[in-house]
Amino acid sequence: MGRRIVPLTLDNLADLPAPCRSCVFWELDPVSGREAVDGGKAEAEKEGWISAVLLEWGSCGRLVYVDQEPAGFVLYAPPAYVPRSQSFPTSPVSPDAVQLMISRVLPPFQGQGLGRVLVQQVAKDLLGRGFRAIEAFGAEGPERPSCLLPAEHLRAVGFKTVRSHHRFPRLRLEARATLSWKGGAEGALERLLGAGRKEPALRPF
Repeated sequence: MGRRIVPLTLDNLADLPAPCRSCVFWELDPVSGREAVDGGKAEAEKEGWISAVLLEWGSCGRLVYVDQEPAGFVLYAPPAYVPRSQSFPTSPVSPDAVQLMISRVLPPFQGQGLGRVLVQQVAKDLLGRGFRAIEAFGAEGPERPSCLLPAEHLRAVGFKTVRSHHRFPRLRLEARATLSWKGGAEGALERLLGAGRKEPALRPF
């Protein structure tokens, strides 16, 4: 079984899962996001966002392929490029960290360690660019926006709460810690990054 991990670019953007190609939950503020969806412009806005981040900051995602089939992805960026992050009561993300926006391993490919590999790739990329950590806004409780990872799963794979909140805590994972992960974390990462998600809803918090 061949695995290949490549940077996300405009050339392979079409290999994102269908709902994710037109999801602008993180890329736009809540009002602009609703307008993009209502106006049928969300996919174009997504492409424009990725193009701008690539030009100004560099790589902001990874795609993993298994036997030439798209199997999963991860998307990340400094919070300055993530307008929705400002909507959270536990913002801002720390200056030495990059925000993990969303990650997903498609159901047919879960249980193969791809989630762990994707996060390690992000960590290696960030360490090489002078960042120390990955931070994410977790979701607590039964009502969760579909583009947020559950806080309990983030904690299960080593994220630590840096700012508590009853709904949207901010959590942090030191990038160097991911480079020494062993098999025990693999299953938890698959649950974290490969959990099924509904199509993202755009709404303010």
